Amino acid sequence: MASGRSTTPHAERAGQARSALLLAIVSVAACAYPAWAAGQKDTKNVAQSAVQPTAAACKPVYLTLDTGHMAVAPLMADILNKHHVKVTFFAANERTQEGDGSLGAQWAPWWKARAAEGHEFASHTWDHVYWRADVPAEPGAQPQFKMRPSAGPLEGKDFTWSAAQYCEEIGKSARRLEAITGKKTLPLFRAPGGKTSPALLAAAKSCGYEHVGWSPAGFLGDELASEKYPNDFLLKKALRDVRSGDILLAHLGIWSRKDPWAPKVLEPLITGLQARGFCFQTLREHPQYKAWIDAQAGSAPAKPAK
Repeated sequence: MASGRSTTPHAERAGQARSALLLAIVSVAACAYPAWAAGQKDTKNVAQSAVQPTAAACKPVYLTLDTGHMAVAPLMADILNKHHVKVTFFAANERTQEGDGSLGAQWAPWWKARAAEGHEFASHTWDHVYWRADVPAEPGAQPQFKMRPSAGPLEGKDFTWSAAQYCEEIGKSARRLEAITGKKTLPLFRAPGGKTSPALLAAAKSCGYEHVGWSPAGFLGDELASEKYPNDFLLKKALRDVRSGDILLAHLGIWSRKDPWAPKVLEPLITGLQARGFCFQTLREHPQYKAWIDAQAGSAPAKPAK
């Protein structure tokens, strides 16, 4: 005789009911899990958005970094990368604490790495040349300018340049940046110290370069004396005063500042502004320069008449 338990019709129906109930529970759980998971993901995104505002909701600021002695450049790059901040670098071939100049061979890999991270680049003139004055010229003659570089073989000396020579000075830095980064520079420049004249700006624009200064609240003070302007003061001032649309200015090292700015201020400045709803964009996205940049795309800089 075969062994085993026999089943009655009533028991069989009860078993079928239990199976149907179990199947319904599993189905409900399967449907509910994605919604629960999505809710968890949304909660995480809401928390993140409080720190890094979405592009549509953020208040843009434009951090620009000029070259300097470069000792703090690796640290600054790490901080920018950590917080996914993109900036616009204005570069000249300045004297550095290590290497053959900020656009020299030793620093070329550093610049190339910044290009790979998505930063933008523009000229700060080649020898960090300061405009001193316009030179009087005959009516209709090409403008000339009294200049003084703070780097290179003519450092500290005054001389006179034509508009064409000044354009070549801007272009030399731009070409070097393109050679070492593999990325086209923006058709922008920043005159050292922000020192310009209407004639100088017109000369630069005639050969394809628009000047970029900085906002009053965007002057971050890293080139000021640390005894009079300590880092804590500069940080609090920036967090209090910076407004949407401001262009911010700092440097890749300042020789004269005893207490370096970047190690103490850059990261809390970034996180503090992000917490206040600001986001960082490059000058390629700035409404004042975007049309100019787009118009110059694909065209070689013009050369003014000598």
